[in-house]
Amino acid sequence: MQKPNVQRFAGIYAGLLVSMLASLPAFALETVEPGSLTVAFTGDMPGTGYQDSRMVGYDGEILQQISEKLGLKVKPALMDWASTIASVQANRVDVMAGTMGWTEQRAKIMTVSDPIHYFKNGITQTDKTNWSSLKDLQGKKVGTITGFSFIPEMRKIEGLQVALYDTSDAAVRDLLAGRIDAVIGDPPVMQYAIFRNQQWHLRFNAFTDNDPEFPLLTGLGQVVYGFNKEASPQLVAAVNEQIQTLWKSCEMRKIGARYGLTQDVWYVPQGNNLRSGVDRPADWQLPGCK
Repeated sequence: MQKPNVQRFAGIYAGLLVSMLASLPAFALETVEPGSLTVAFTGDMPGTGYQDSRMVGYDGEILQQISEKLGLKVKPALMDWASTIASVQANRVDVMAGTMGWTEQRAKIMTVSDPIHYFKNGITQTDKTNWSSLKDLQGKKVGTITGFSFIPEMRKIEGLQVALYDTSDAAVRDLLAGRIDAVIGDPPVMQYAIFRNQQWHLRFNAFTDNDPEFPLLTGLGQVVYGFNKEASPQLVAAVNEQIQTLWKSCEMRKIGARYGLTQDVWYVPQGNNLRSGVDRPADWQLPGCK
């Protein structure tokens, strides 16, 4: 009777084991619903949307690609902004997305991803002006959205009159009607609106200032995803690894171009890295793509 080839059997077993391990991510990554990535989002473009069973928008496309790479099916959860944060904290969803800027306070209540793009606040204005500094806004009437964190800084600009609006649409309408001189809004939203409506003859200029007295208005912003503090470390690490891969291939720029985000300000980090020593190691470097 021929004895079994133990060495050959061991080789086959090892090959099967490697094959099994290669297909593990979809099942090994711990999520709220096994095999799915439940995403809380607001549907505000150009950040997030859901169309033809896929996430769209800049943030959305990136998450869609990441989910596919990890073998997870996206489960959309559309809700208002306040509810996205509450859902993450209550662990009802895996991740929240929608042009969320990193802040130290958010890093205390959530686990925050690596940046998917950068932004600097700036001035939305008609093409008859070309303002790009805090000084340019002195004595002007400037609209913004109720609840934005930088409003106290706006009030510090000499002679500036703040006009508060509930929505970006309302602020832009007043700008077009000449009732205000400029708008300081959500940078990607402003850029996307201008990109889609060139007949408005508006422009967006990021602030050229880097003034420590106005850190929220003039500092470097990072758009990120938010996870529950108790989220699986493996899931967060896997998402961050995919984000880094997209930066290295410059895929971030290709996605952004579809939503009018073409300038370097979205992809080249300039300014202080506020996360070093806070929720990242002191020597952690910001990714970028020129």
